Amino acid sequence: MSETGQRLLRIGVPSKGRLSELSAHLLADAGLAFRRTERSLFARCKDMPVEVTFLRTDDIPVLTAEAAIDLGITGADLVAESGADLVHRLDLGVGSCRLAMCVADDSPVTDPRQLAGRRIATSFPRVTRQWLASRGVEAHFVELSGSVEVMIALGVADAIVDLVETGSTLAANRLRVLAEIGRYETVLVQNRRCIDQALADRIVRRLEGIVIARSWSLLEYNVPRSRLAEAEKITPGYNSPTIMQLEDAEWCAVRAMVRRGEAHAIMERLEAIGASAVIETQIANCRL
Repeated sequence: MSETGQRLLRIGVPSKGRLSELSAHLLADAGLAFRRTERSLFARCKDMPVEVTFLRTDDIPVLTAEAAIDLGITGADLVAESGADLVHRLDLGVGSCRLAMCVADDSPVTDPRQLAGRRIATSFPRVTRQWLASRGVEAHFVELSGSVEVMIALGVADAIVDLVETGSTLAANRLRVLAEIGRYETVLVQNRRCIDQALADRIVRRLEGIVIARSWSLLEYNVPRSRLAEAEKITPGYNSPTIMQLEDAEWCAVRAMVRRGEAHAIMERLEAIGASAVIETQIANCRL
């Protein structure tokens, strides 16, 4: 509670697992650092009137919609499955996965429409039912909370719908992807009765600065003035590159933001046109 007796703005984060660690680091980088004591369900942020609540990941969409928490960090797949009426505030750039319909390697099924009336095991019955309905297919659902991938081998289902990351689990269980239902990542959601909208907007802006910064790098390099036009095409920057005159009038210094995943290829292209002293610097935070 705040000094006035009103509850603090609450952010719900996963209580355990990899997403819990990612959420804590993301909030800390955004200036929302907190210390969690053992078994505690709440933690107060140090420098902002915000309270972090530790919850089961799949409960966060519902608890956000019910206004028990104002903002929640969870998977977009769980938001879709819950059907909760939420405001999507931000994609967080982590936890990417895809939801896929899978069958046994030796299954004769080649089209989802062949599964009409068949058994489908999944932890995502709502999303799967809607996806199949859009294709005119009705099926029998075996609703589970885990170990979906073994249901075909156990004879419980003819197909499964589950999250797929690398595909190694599918290979281990002799499964193949029949169709992709959707792609999801970790998101920040908000309820429609937020206790302090201005503060929520401020938090979202901070988190957005961290998320964007993680996707970009800053490249600095020297390039002959005669090749500057080519260099600018290679590194156009976010809005425009920064160009500076060096003491040697035949050379320029350039600074530009580039997509982090493209930095190596861009550096090679710059070298090919005669650029030198090419330096990549990671960006910790930004406002764009």
